[in-house]
Amino acid sequence: MTFKELGLNKDILKAIDEQGYTKPTPIQEQAIPIVLEKHDILAAAQTGTGKTAAFTLPLLNTLSKKKIVSKEKHYVKALILTPTRELASQVAQNIESYSKYLNLKTAVIFGGVGINPQKAILRKGVDIVIATPGRLLDLVGQKCIDLSRVEYFVLDEADRMLDMGFIHDMKRIIAIIPKHRQTLLFSATFSDEIKKLSHSLLNNAKTVEVAKRNTSSTQVSQIVHYVNKDTKKHLLSHLINEGNWNQVLVFTRTKHGANKLAEYLNKQNITAAAIHGNKSQGARTKALSNFKSKDIRVLVATDIAARGIDIALLPHVVNFELPNVPEDYVHRIGRTGRAGNEGVAMSLVCSDEYFFLTDIEKLINKSIEVVAVDGFTLPKLAKPNIQKKTNERSNNRVKNKPSNDSNSRSRSRTNSSPEKNKIDGKNKVNIKFPDKKRVSKKDESKSLITKWENEIKKQKDNEAKNPRNPRNRRITSAAKAK
Repeated sequence: MTFKELGLNKDILKAIDEQGYTKPTPIQEQAIPIVLEKHDILAAAQTGTGKTAAFTLPLLNTLSKKKIVSKEKHYVKALILTPTRELASQVAQNIESYSKYLNLKTAVIFGGVGINPQKAILRKGVDIVIATPGRLLDLVGQKCIDLSRVEYFVLDEADRMLDMGFIHDMKRIIAIIPKHRQTLLFSATFSDEIKKLSHSLLNNAKTVEVAKRNTSSTQVSQIVHYVNKDTKKHLLSHLINEGNWNQVLVFTRTKHGANKLAEYLNKQNITAAAIHGNKSQGARTKALSNFKSKDIRVLVATDIAARGIDIALLPHVVNFELPNVPEDYVHRIGRTGRAGNEGVAMSLVCSDEYFFLTDIEKLINKSIEVVAVDGFTLPKLAKPNIQKKTNERSNNRVKNKPSNDSNSRSRSRTNSSPEKNKIDGKNKVNIKFPDKKRVSKKDESKSLITKWENEIKKQKDNEAKNPRNPRNRRITSAAKAK
C-alpha cells in the first residue's frame, strides 16, 4: 500500500515525497483510514514506528478540506497535547514539514521559554496548537487562547502524561474544549490506566494495536553487562572508545547523576552534555541540536527525554541505570532502531538493579542476552537478599523488645550484676536509672507556669530586701515640677 491509496490529498503527498517516505508503516496504514472516517481512535505501537505521522497526516488532510474565508481569522481547530517540551517540538516539526503546501497555521506552546512571543503568535490566529499542559493552562487563565471551537483533540504519549502526574491538568483541559469533537489517543504502551481514561474520553472508539502490548522493537539488539556500581562509568568510557562510537544516548535515573556522568566523560576527552528537567529550555535545545549534528558524542538524559528524541539513525542507547518503571525501558531503547533501521541497546546492571531487570524481562517477555567484557564485568549478578534482611530486623526487634512489666524493667536496671553484663570478656558499667514518671502536657504546662510565678516572686523579694541605689544625676527644676 502507498500513501496515495490511503486517500491523502496531493499537497500532503508532495510533502511526504520530499521527506523521502514511500510506504506507510503498519500503524499509519491502519490508523489513517480510521481518522479520515472521523472515528475516535485508541492506538498503540512500538516507539519509532511512525505514530506521529499516523495522526498528523489525516488531521492535516481533514483541515485542508475546510473552506477558509480570506478575511476570517484563523481559530484553534485542533489541539495536540504532549507530555514534554521535546516531544511538542518534534510534533511541531513534523506538522510543519507535512503542511508545507497547505494554508494552515501552527503554534507550539510549552514552558521554560518566554510566554510573550507565544501570546503574539496566538493573537494572529492559528489552526493547530501543539502544547504541554502547564503552559496551555497558563494561557487559558490569561484568556490568551480560545479552545471553545476545537474540533480535533489529540493526546500523544498519553501513558507518559499519566506517569508525570498530568491527570488533573488533562481533566481541566478536557472540561474546556467542546464535548462534540473527534478524539485521538495515541500511546507507545497500553496500561490499565490508559484503558480507563479511554472509556471516559472516547466515543465508540476503534482500537489499533500493531504489536503485542508493551513489547520491545525487534529492530533493536538488547544486551546486558553485569557490573559493579563503581565500575559503570569506567566500562562506559571503555565501550565508547573501543567501539569508536560517535553518537550514543545514555540514560540515568536522576538529574544529579546525569550531570555527574557528563562531567566524568568530558574529563575522559569524550564530548558529552546532560539534558534533564532542571536545565533551561535553551540549554536543552542546544544540547539536543549539538547531539544531532554530532558536535558532541554523548547525550546523557533522564527519562524526560525518552519520548522526545527522534534521530532516525541513532546507533546506540545505553541504560547507565535501569528505570524503576519497566515501561520506561521500552521507551528508552525505542530511541534507536527507528524507521526500520537497526540499533543496539545496552544496559549496565549492578546487583541493586536485579529486580528492575527481572521486571523488565517479565514485561517484554524475553530474557536479555548477557555479554561479558574482560576486566570490567561480573560473571554473575548477585541477588540482593532483601527478605532475609527484613526477617533479621524483625527477629532483632522481637529479641530486644522490653518486657511490659515496668517493675521488672526497673529491677533489671538496678539489680543487674557484672556477671550478667559480660560481653566478650568485658564488664559493662552498671548504671542506675531513676524511675521516670510520665507527665501529661496539661500538668507539664501547669508546672512551668508555677515555676515561672515562683521565680518572679523571688525576684521581687530580693528587690525589696536590696533596693537599687538611684544613679547620681542632676535633677532640673522642670523635672521636679513634673
